[in-house]
Parts: sequence; structure tokens; C-alpha cells
Amino acid sequence: MYDIKHSYSLFIAFIITLVLISGCISSETNEGTEPDEVLDWKEVQLTDTITGDTFKISDFEGQTVMLEAFAVWCPTCLQQQKEMEELAGIEPSVIHISLDTDPNEDAELVRDHAEKNGFDWYFAVAPIEMTESLIDEFGVGVVNAPSAPVILICNDQSTRLLDRGLKQSDELITELDEGC
Repeated sequence: MYDIKHSYSLFIAFIITLVLISGCISSETNEGTEPDEVLDWKEVQLTDTITGDTFKISDFEGQTVMLEAFAVWCPTCLQQQKEMEELAGIEPSVIHISLDTDPNEDAELVRDHAEKNGFDWYFAVAPIEMTESLIDEFGVGVVNAPSAPVILICNDQSTRLLDRGLKQSDELITELDEGC
């Protein structure tokens, strides 16, 4: 009987000690601090890996843009880029940007990919903060290269993530007609 009472008393003492200690430990709060600034991915400065020129997505306000997230290693992405190349022949006023979102790839690798395949539109490597901002807005699927993610950016800079999967040039024209 003594052992049960003694064990029970020790258990109660332990709980009381935990409660008292937890009141002495301060927790971090964000009171009195500004919330983190939300990064607008359209305002991130990018470098065209082919020309070395810098640009931002917002520079194309007033124009229609097809932004394709890709990785050099992705065969589906290459197929999507070939469809974008075909689209450029049909709709030359549409700006095309291929944005590498793979953190393991660099500008030299992307430039070599574009040159090897004869592509002549904008190619850039997304800084990690831009990739994170894209994920915040569109979800993680926007950086899943094999799903061939494409974002339609309309003249007013409104956006729409197109359905997953390889999109043929005629499907892209339909998407352009639907707008954002």
C-alpha cells in the first residue's frame, strides 16, 4: 500500500513541477513585429541564360506570357518546350519563358540545354525565394517538372496555372483564347 501511495505522490509532484516549469519558460511570439514580407514572384529579377540580359515577369505587363517551369533532366519538359516552339510559330506575340526550378541546376546547364535544342526564347534559373513564392501561390505541383507546369500570365498580370501534363500547341492556343 505504501508503494502505491508513494508512487502516486511522486507522480503528482512530477506533474506539478512540470506545470510550474512550463510557466517559467517563455515561448517566442511575434507580438510587436511586422509579418514577413510576401515576395511577389513576378518582381524577382531573372537573368536570361542565353543573352545575359536581366528581366522580371512584371516587365511584360500588357503582353501575354507563357511561363513554363522545367528541369533540364526532364524529358516531358523538353516535349513541352517543343510544343511551345510550335506555338511561337503560330502566336508570335506570346512571350515564352522557360524557368528552371530545380535547385541543383545552374545557368550554364540551362544555357547549354537551350542552345543544344535550338530554343531562342527566355531561359532563366529561378532563385529559391521565387520558387518558394510560386509554390505559395500555386502549390507544389508548379515545380513538379514531369507534370509540365505552365502558368498563363495575361496582359493585366493575372495568372492561371494550366492543367497538369503535356499540352499540345493547339491546346495552348485554346488556353490563350480562354485567358485568365
